[in-house]
Amino acid sequence: MGMIFNTLYNLSDYWFAGRLSGDALAGVSIASTVFFLFIAAGIGIQIGASAIIAPAVGSNKSDEANRWTQEVIGLSIVLSGLVMVLGWTLAEPMTLLLGAEPNVAPYAITYIRFTVIAVPAFMLGFAAAGILMARGDTKSNRNALAIGLFLNLLLNPIFMFGFGWGVAGLAISTGLIKVVTAIYLLRKIGQATNSAPPKPLFTFRDWMPLLKQVLPASFNMLSVILGSFITVAIIGRFGSDHVAGYSVGLRLEQLLLLPALGMNSAVMAIAGQNFGAGEFDRVRDTYYSSLKIGLFMAAVSIPIMIFLSPLLMTLFTSEQPIIATGTAYLRIDAIAFYAYIVLFLTTATLQSIKQPVFPMALGLARQLIVPVSINVLLVVYLGFPMLSVFYTLITVVVISAITSHFFTRWRLNQLQVPVT
Repeated sequence: MGMIFNTLYNLSDYWFAGRLSGDALAGVSIASTVFFLFIAAGIGIQIGASAIIAPAVGSNKSDEANRWTQEVIGLSIVLSGLVMVLGWTLAEPMTLLLGAEPNVAPYAITYIRFTVIAVPAFMLGFAAAGILMARGDTKSNRNALAIGLFLNLLLNPIFMFGFGWGVAGLAISTGLIKVVTAIYLLRKIGQATNSAPPKPLFTFRDWMPLLKQVLPASFNMLSVILGSFITVAIIGRFGSDHVAGYSVGLRLEQLLLLPALGMNSAVMAIAGQNFGAGEFDRVRDTYYSSLKIGLFMAAVSIPIMIFLSPLLMTLFTSEQPIIATGTAYLRIDAIAFYAYIVLFLTTATLQSIKQPVFPMALGLARQLIVPVSINVLLVVYLGFPMLSVFYTLITVVVISAITSHFFTRWRLNQLQVPVT
């Protein structure tokens, strides 16, 4: 539910941008691709925090869990400064690299530069969500994301149209909301530990175990986002309208995948706690049960992608090139829908048993090296049409999901069953 609210939040930004113009929608689509590249570290912190704190919670080591909570907050603050500098400096060149035309680029650059100011709130929010998930609390993050959605629906029209700030109003609204939700989540951590909201620790010499979880997860997410960035750059060769169509279609697909992403967080927390407690049979049961639930999710979502995609696209724009590209993406990517779910669940399971390297390596190959190499060859050198990009993506995803499943099954079978 929390991830549903989060994706609806992103879609609401697209909807409001589309009310301004098609150029504004294309600009915000490009800006989102660039900005997600900058916050990969925050997503890695969320995953790493959950992976390192959940075993301590499962083995009732409250002091250790509390110490790592403070270290996670400290690491988040340090990384925020680095990301802010990179985001402000690289906003314009990266926007132009994605093929933004002169009528689109100003919208994208404005959105990025206003949003990057709120990076510390993004980072602390990610960290707090991971800490709470490790303690078995996914409701607080759900509530924060729900609050964010409804505040966005309220503030966007006020800032964009009431104050006349346009796309900058979208970014300002996002920044204020992230500050509010980060404060809310940090207070929830204090309530969970019967103390004040956690204060940051900067024990750099003790960060290595944390970074061993955070960095692979961050690089895994970075490879995902960087692969998406380059994919958008290739699609941008055909025009910004196609970038907008792909971006909206991608967000709609993510909306359908959200139950699986929510299950991903639950698998990481539950499997991590059972792993910490030595209940290895339960770790395996968690993974296989989640695969069955994911199959049901796919059976519901795939027909929606195939038959309702044109209708869904018209909710955001009336411009036919945007609608056609988004519809094509959704229908083609429906083939790989269950493969995405398998990849989410294998990554979560391997993270929970402290095996983050394989997901990082596979993510690098799946999201970046293989599809980028093939698409550059097909589109840039051989002149293939834009749809070849989508077919390449689904082929790589399906092969990766099969590989990841068998590797995860092998690692789970290696876990020793405790002697009773």
